[in-house]
Amino acid sequence: MRVTVFGAGAIGGYLAAKLAIAGKVDLSIVARGAHLDAIKADGLRLIEDGHESVAPVRAAARAEELGVRDYVVLALKAHSVGPALDQIAPLLGPDTAVVTMQNGVPWWYFHKAGGALEGTRIQAVDPGGTIWQRLGPKRVIGSVVYPAAEVDAPGLIRHVEGTRFSLGEPSGEKSERVTRLARELVAAGLQAPVRDDIRNEIWVKLWGNLSFNPISALTGSTLAAIVADDATRALARAMMLEAQAIGESLGVRFPVAVDRRIKGAGDVGEHKTSMLQDLERGRPMEIDALVTAVQELGRLTGQPTPTIDSVLALVRRLAIERGCYQV
Repeated sequence: MRVTVFGAGAIGGYLAAKLAIAGKVDLSIVARGAHLDAIKADGLRLIEDGHESVAPVRAAARAEELGVRDYVVLALKAHSVGPALDQIAPLLGPDTAVVTMQNGVPWWYFHKAGGALEGTRIQAVDPGGTIWQRLGPKRVIGSVVYPAAEVDAPGLIRHVEGTRFSLGEPSGEKSERVTRLARELVAAGLQAPVRDDIRNEIWVKLWGNLSFNPISALTGSTLAAIVADDATRALARAMMLEAQAIGESLGVRFPVAVDRRIKGAGDVGEHKTSMLQDLERGRPMEIDALVTAVQELGRLTGQPTPTIDSVLALVRRLAIERGCYQV
């Protein structure tokens, strides 16, 4: 099996290292800069459970060096996929599967979803439907990512917690390509359940990201602090209820109650969300995939989103002022 991880940052690097150490697939990565140089020189290093391992991987700055692959894992943030399409193209053959590991509402959401919105392109994450046209939703295997990892230094990934990468075909079928991929992830020591409706799991993770990420960016607060404060907890809850109404109108089943989901976020503790970390580091923020896309789904389904609208307006304005969002 020929697998390329495109974007070998924290999550992509962790996944690539686990697969490479297991040694059962032809594994390569596309990376750049000092990270790429370090991997070429010393291998991809992984710290897990206090032990450091070195994964010998084929690393390249340009996909043309790698050729057509069986699986391409997109471990980029959602706003980076469109600009990378030309770089991704050389990896794609007629039967190449593309595994999407972005947070938020995926660009392919309405492929094989059924109903009146079948085939709808979501402008917030795929303006003009460019990704849909260039990659093609038929290639997609959806994924919901749970591990936490950090890039401690160029070429050095530190695993924090979690090993689950849920997988699912947009159609819900247990295809040979998704079950084969799941087997390889499990062989590498990861959890890889194959879901018959990956959208349900996408929404449960999105439920928290939609609310806690922008609130944390606006306030500078950790998850524990947001949940402990009556006002910010109520604000998050209102956003989540609006999102739940949208999801349920699309046929999504939420397996946990909203207050239990909020408690779970608080139990994570003094953790800064990814959006807050991006703001502090001056990096592009995942506003559109996590918040704007949910607002768009509200418009498409006729569900009101007054709280989401207000928080989105504030966090977008803040991000623009800090140079972390481009209009």
